[in-house]
Amino acid sequence: MPPFATAAFRRFSATVRGFTLGQRTVAIIGLAVLALGSAALVSWLTKPSYAPLFTGLQSSDASAVVQQLGKDNVPYQLADGGATVLVPQDKVYDERLRAASAGLPAAPATGYSLLDKMGVTSSEFQQNVTYKRAIEGELGTTISHLDGVRAATVQLAIPEKTVFTSQQQDPTASVFVQTQPGMALASDKVDAIVHLTSAAVQGLKPANVSVVDSQGNVLSAVGAGTSGNGAKQAADYQVRTQAAVQAVLDRVVGPGNATVAVIPDVNQESAQQKSETFSSSKDTAPLSQSSKSEKYTGTGGSGASGVLGPDNIAVPSGGGSGGVGGAGQNGTYDSTTDTRDNAVNKVTEDRTVPAGALKRQSVSVAINQAAANGLNIQNLNALVSAAAGIDTARGDVLSMQVVPFSTAAADQAKAQLAQAQADDAAKAQAAMWTNIMWAAIALLAILAAAAIAWLRARRGAIREPLDVGASIVFDEIEEPIAIEAPATAALPVAEQLPALPDPAVEVLDAERRRAQIDRLGATDPQKTAEYLRGLMDERQPV
Repeated sequence: MPPFATAAFRRFSATVRGFTLGQRTVAIIGLAVLALGSAALVSWLTKPSYAPLFTGLQSSDASAVVQQLGKDNVPYQLADGGATVLVPQDKVYDERLRAASAGLPAAPATGYSLLDKMGVTSSEFQQNVTYKRAIEGELGTTISHLDGVRAATVQLAIPEKTVFTSQQQDPTASVFVQTQPGMALASDKVDAIVHLTSAAVQGLKPANVSVVDSQGNVLSAVGAGTSGNGAKQAADYQVRTQAAVQAVLDRVVGPGNATVAVIPDVNQESAQQKSETFSSSKDTAPLSQSSKSEKYTGTGGSGASGVLGPDNIAVPSGGGSGGVGGAGQNGTYDSTTDTRDNAVNKVTEDRTVPAGALKRQSVSVAINQAAANGLNIQNLNALVSAAAGIDTARGDVLSMQVVPFSTAAADQAKAQLAQAQADDAAKAQAAMWTNIMWAAIALLAILAAAAIAWLRARRGAIREPLDVGASIVFDEIEEPIAIEAPATAALPVAEQLPALPDPAVEVLDAERRRAQIDRLGATDPQKTAEYLRGLMDERQPV
C-alpha cells in the first residue's frame, strides 16, 4: 500500500477512535442511509422502461401472450386488469413479430369477417343470424373508437318481415358501453351513439335505441330518447329553474337574502298521438266541375186527373185557380244540378310524446325581511314569474313571501369558523415552539460538538513531561552540563594553531536534548512521536 494511503488510513482510524458512542451511532446510521439511497438510485437508473406490447386483449389472448414471453425469457408487466401487456421498450418490436408468427393475439372473428366463412349450403336462418352478428360487431367496434369508450357491445332485435303492414313491428337495439375509468359519457356522445346505431339498421328509429353504461345508468331509454326517464328530467328542470331564479334574486336582494324552491310535476308516461287535419282555400280552383239542368213545359189534357187515393183510385182534385193537376191547366218543370270537386289539404301527423313533459310547477320564494326594505314586491314577483316560466293557464303557482331569516345557523357557522381559526393559530404556535425547541437542541448539539473538538485540539497541543529515565528529567536540569572534549595530539606543523573556543550554552543544550530524544526514541517510540507532534503544533503559525 502506498505511504500516503497508509497515513490516510491511520488518520481516519485515529479520528474514528476519538468519536463518542453517540457520534459513532450517528455515523453508522448516516452510512446506512447513504448506502440504501445509493442502491435505490442505482436500481432506479438501471430499471428498464416498459412500453405496451398489446392493449385491449381478451383473457385467453393475454394468457397466450404471457406464455410466449415466458418462453422468450422476457420480463413483462400487466396493466388494465390484464388487458394490457407491457415489456421493455427495446423488446417491443421483436416480441410483436414473434407473437405475430405464433398467431397471437388470436381474437375471434367479428364484423363482416364472419361472412367470409359462410358456405353455399348455409340456410336462410344462418345467413340472417350471421348478417345480424356482422352488423353488431361492426357497430361495437366503431363505437369503441369514441373518446372515453373502452368497449361496446350492440344487440339488435330485427323482427321478421310480414305482408301485413299493420302487424309489422319496428326494430330495436340495445348498446352496452364500458367507459374509461373515471369518465362519463356526455349527452352529445350518447346522441352520437344513438344516431350511429339507428342509421346503420334499416327502419330503426333513434327513439328505439337504448344505451346503458357499465355502472347500470340508462343513458338513452326506448321511447324516452337520450333525455332519460321522467325523474331525471324533473331533477334537471328543477336545478335549471332554481338556478335561474336564484341568479335574479341574488342580483336584486344580495346573496344569502333569498331562497328558492321549485317543485315540477312531470308526466311519467309516454304516448303515441295520430291526428288528421283537413283544410281548403276559397281562391283555389276546383279539381273538377259538372252542371246539369232539366226543364219541362206541357199542357194538361181533358181527362180527369188528380191524386191517387186508397186502393189506387184516382181522386179528382178540387177546382181552384192555379191548380197543378186541374183539368185544362198548363204544367212546368225546371231543375239544375251543379257538382264541384274542390282541392282539400290533408295533414296526417304521428307524434310520440315521451315521458317527462311538464304538466305544472310550483315555485316558492322567501326573501329576508332585513333586505326587503325599499323593494317593489310586485316588480320582483314579475321578474321571478318570467325567470321561472310561470304559466297560470297550465296551473302553475308562484308564492313569494317576505319573512325574517333565522341567523342561528350563521351564528353557529361564525362561531365554528372562529374556533377553527383559534385552533389553527394554536397549532401554528405549537408547531413554531416545537421548531424552536428542535432548533435549540440542534444548536446545542453543534456547540457541544464544537466544544469537544476544541478541547481535543487543545489537549493535543499541551505537552506532558516525558519520563526518559531516572537520570534524565527535563524540568530538573537547571545548569548545562559541560562536555569534555576528547584529547587531541599535536600536529607536526610549522606553527601551533590557536585553540578553538568552547561551544555556546545553546549548542550544548540542543545537543543534550537531541541525545535525550535519541535515547527516548530507542526506548519508547510512540511517546517520542507524540512529543515531536506537539512540538510541531507549537511551531505552526497562528
